Amino acid sequence: MANASQQIGWEFWGSELKSRREGAGLTQEELSQQLFVSRALISRFESAERQPRLDTAIQIDEILQTDGFFERLCRKLLEASPYASYFAPVAELERLATKICEFAPTVVPGLLQTAEYARSVTIAANPFASEKNVEGMVTPRLERAHILKDATKPEYWAILHENALRVPVGGPAAMARQLDHIAAMMRERKALATVIPCSAGAHANMTGTLKLMEFEDAPPTAYTETEFSGTLLDDPAVVKEAQRAYDLLRVAALSPEASLALIESAAEDFRRCASTT
Repeated sequence: MANASQQIGWEFWGSELKSRREGAGLTQEELSQQLFVSRALISRFESAERQPRLDTAIQIDEILQTDGFFERLCRKLLEASPYASYFAPVAELERLATKICEFAPTVVPGLLQTAEYARSVTIAANPFASEKNVEGMVTPRLERAHILKDATKPEYWAILHENALRVPVGGPAAMARQLDHIAAMMRERKALATVIPCSAGAHANMTGTLKLMEFEDAPPTAYTETEFSGTLLDDPAVVKEAQRAYDLLRVAALSPEASLALIESAAEDFRRCASTT
């Protein structure tokens, strides 16, 4: 979630967008048509309910002839975020979502990670980072998971490939605790996780992660991520294709009961391994 100063910054960005749009004699509908987005999205930018992508800010500068104003301010606000620039808008959308559906082929999703698991993943990707920098990357990830504990928490679905359960991130004991955590979230009905077993073979999204988000009064979005970048997708046709892919993944997964049994069995395997080392 954006901190107070960042939120004030986005509110200023939005108010300036409204002021300069009106100064250019454009309605929200007219600006949205030139940006190839919905009028509702322009409204949410102006009210700071949604954060723009950097490429959108650049397009707005071109349309309104604002000499890079919106790009520069957008860059500054994104750089102040504890998240990578491509993920900052996604973290904010998670907070607003009524439903989040994720597919994780190799790594446990951030919203389900324990502190041990998050640290191990972070250090593996940043072996020379200082302890302060590691904590700076891990803490925001763990704080994101608080949305699943709030009274207004989103409905959270996760499809995990069995590969994500079998790699002993942080060592066998830490991985056992990670899987116990997922099982506890399922038993407490804070998350619904299912597993695609390795025996299922090929599946509908072999190339990376997928996150779908739904909102009470806004169109759904999709987010895909690779190791070094991510893409937030708003185009209705593309989002529909992503939803279809997720439906196919859901069909390939085990039932919630069988998935829970597999997760708990994998945790027990790691516990036995830890006890013998």
